[in-house]
Amino acid sequence: MLNYRKFILSIALTVLVGMVSVAQGKKTVYYDASAFPLFGKCVEETSARYERLPEALKGVVRQPVWDLSRNSSGLYIRFRSNSTKICAKWSSTYPRHYMPHMADAGDSGLDLYILTEKDGWRFAGSGFDWGRDKEVKSRKIVANMKPQMREYMLYLSLYNGITSLEIGVDEGSVIEAPAVESPRSDSPIVMYGTSILQGGCTSRPGMAFTAILGRKLDREVINLGFSGNAKLDYEIADYITKVKNPSLIVLDYVPNSDAELINEKGEKFFRIIRDAFPDVPVIFVEDPTFPHSRFDQKMYEEVTSKNAAQHALFKKLKKAGEKKIFYVSTDGLIGDDGEATVDGVHFTDLGMMRYVEKMLPVMKKALR
Repeated sequence: MLNYRKFILSIALTVLVGMVSVAQGKKTVYYDASAFPLFGKCVEETSARYERLPEALKGVVRQPVWDLSRNSSGLYIRFRSNSTKICAKWSSTYPRHYMPHMADAGDSGLDLYILTEKDGWRFAGSGFDWGRDKEVKSRKIVANMKPQMREYMLYLSLYNGITSLEIGVDEGSVIEAPAVESPRSDSPIVMYGTSILQGGCTSRPGMAFTAILGRKLDREVINLGFSGNAKLDYEIADYITKVKNPSLIVLDYVPNSDAELINEKGEKFFRIIRDAFPDVPVIFVEDPTFPHSRFDQKMYEEVTSKNAAQHALFKKLKKAGEKKIFYVSTDGLIGDDGEATVDGVHFTDLGMMRYVEKMLPVMKKALR
């Protein structure tokens, strides 16, 4: 979604002034990450850089949705450098934020990937700091590398916001805008959903399934996951229509909905999107079969009821002549052994990978 040539020209006119620190006899220079391109947003015009909804929607969307939009879920910085190390300093919107079922590295940390010639994007290190209450966190994410130019992708926190971010490199090394457009950003994928889609409860930001899918498909993925609040808000459907040239839209709201809500709002939510993008494929996803629903009868009935409503909506749209719609059922969505969640609902890294394995063939088919 970013014009690379325009951005690189603007960077060429910018003088980067770093703050210098000394560590083990080597100087590290920190650069404000706002000098480098940011991806994963529907639109650029947000009140703060590392937020997901524009100021115009404040007071329009429900307050919980607005609050969650300040989480930097799915956002990532792209840059390149020939430094032998990459460090980071950052401040979180909520310095004392804590979730008992999610690691701080995923909740409030960073995640660094390096683009390799043979294997594509590869994990290089996590950004987290000891001490949950620190106002400014810092981390040497990767070090002791050969001084050669590399492409980097830095994922931001999933369940916290970022108020400031600096990237540290060797003094005298080069750090600049990326030379390679990967993941490609000219036709992003938009994914709308729940706390699971937002990233709960993976160990680190790069393991959220939206991030994994972005790397595997080499395409920007916009994460519109709102924990507990994927309630088919029409304002969010309208916001999705502001995305420039989307290639695919995934609707994974069922875990936060019930059959009544899907019956009441599901079709209109879809129609808002379809009217704006008549040729863009849309994937409907069912609720996962949560492991404890095998024993909890009420949970089993709720999941079964919601999924039946979702499938009925899909069949209704197909009968009405919709052709570019696809469906992913609950069968095998996170495996069948009951080992893919942290609490019976939210995915571990294993759950994220299993979701990707089920979704990837359908998404590739839809993108053809």
